[in-house]
Amino acid sequence: MPDKKTILRVAEILIDELKLEDITPETFNPDLDLVDELGIDSMDLTTVVLVLQDEYGITIDEEDYPKLSNVTLIAEYIEEKLKEK
Repeated sequence: MPDKKTILRVAEILIDELKLEDITPETFNPDLDLVDELGIDSMDLTTVVLVLQDEYGITIDEEDYPKLSNVTLIAEYIEEKLKEK
């Protein structure tokens, strides 16, 4: 399970980048499917990935994008990448 701080930061980035209204990082369901339930398309995901790469100083391979289907999985992915550094 990823660190709560990482989950909240990823949720905050998603909310900011996707201009989601009436939602805070604390109220964002980290297990919500970003494509099926939020309607995020590949351009939105690419934008979020670029911000995450800058934020955490990691590289997210395009082939890994399908793994990034919710905030919890994104946070786990980031923490794994940070361990590899």
